[in-house]
Amino acid sequence: MFGTLDDLPDDRRVLVRIDVNSPVEDGAVQDNKRFARHAETLAELADAGHPVAVLAHQGRPGRPTFVGLEGHAEILSDHLGREVRYVPDTYGERALEAIRGLDAGEILLLENVRMVDEELADRTPEAHAESALVETLAPEFDAYVNDAYSTAHRAHASIVGFPRVMDSYAGRVMEAEYEANSAIQEREFDGEVTMVLGGTKADDLIYVMERVEHKVDRFLLGGIVGELFLRAAGHDVGYDVEDTELFDEQWDEGEGTIRELLEEYGDRIKLPRDLAYEDDAGERAEVSLEGVEKETSFLDVGSETVAEYESLVEESEATFVKGALGVFEDERFAEGTVDVLEAIAETDAFSVVGGGDTARAIDLYGLEEEDFSHVSIAGGAYVRALTGESLPAIEALER
Repeated sequence: MFGTLDDLPDDRRVLVRIDVNSPVEDGAVQDNKRFARHAETLAELADAGHPVAVLAHQGRPGRPTFVGLEGHAEILSDHLGREVRYVPDTYGERALEAIRGLDAGEILLLENVRMVDEELADRTPEAHAESALVETLAPEFDAYVNDAYSTAHRAHASIVGFPRVMDSYAGRVMEAEYEANSAIQEREFDGEVTMVLGGTKADDLIYVMERVEHKVDRFLLGGIVGELFLRAAGHDVGYDVEDTELFDEQWDEGEGTIRELLEEYGDRIKLPRDLAYEDDAGERAEVSLEGVEKETSFLDVGSETVAEYESLVEESEATFVKGALGVFEDERFAEGTVDVLEAIAETDAFSVVGGGDTARAIDLYGLEEEDFSHVSIAGGAYVRALTGESLPAIEALER
């Protein structure tokens, strides 16, 4: 197991890696749940008197979201209620001068680490440890804290390089995310374990189903993956209409595995009984799967499906959610996602809700995070944790 902030000695100069990668609108970064979560770790370190410098990334080179972190510093300052200084440099002279000027309890945000070519280089952890980024910054600090669980599946320089040469610890976000998200592999539950799967990336979910079938008693499907499984079951759904380009390519890639899963675990895979769509009047309408012909996009599971799924999660000992059951951003088609989340929240069962979109539904419809065991802010790392795959960041901290 890795060390945590509970193991961090006093009076250490600390380099912290966080993940506040966020949407950018009209050039301005948007606040989201990640800022609030990481602010708690930074506050704990600053309140303990550690001088703190922060590494983070935003976007990727060549994309519109690839911007500097000045706006991120302002948002973090608002969450912390104290100034987070920003320097438009990552490990050059300006950055080093600012780092050396840090006093106890002060926080400094360095420039977007992905503006450093070495960060994204395809190298081993040993090679990353010998990069100029690591060799320059590491001597300026006594300890490294990785709080960026949502990048834990990336073997980038700022993730795996520093633990090779520094005393390293997990921040509170890293610690909580890892413990909750790996529970499906690490814990034993006395009762039924249910997994709710939806969203648009069917390939990820199909892979999850293959890897956790020995741990999960039933899968409740919706979204794109739900339609693809319905197609394999013989229903006239699960293909593209109206230029959606969401189904056919994923079907071509995953058909064989989908059919195998249905054949082997069909009794444990619950498929929608009805689906919702927008009628000619712009209202929500529903249709039973019996004899359905797909002529328009389906945007949610239907009310009969919701009732069945609610009943199943209510009797579960543990429920894991990855992806939305419908287009919840449109209130007309939020019933599947929101009603099932509400049913989970009302139980005393262990529950993890993962994936950025699903977590956003909790905020959008006024649900309380405290009613779930954990709400994950990770995407790819959450999928890897569910399947039991190793995470480079976790391996680096454990080593």
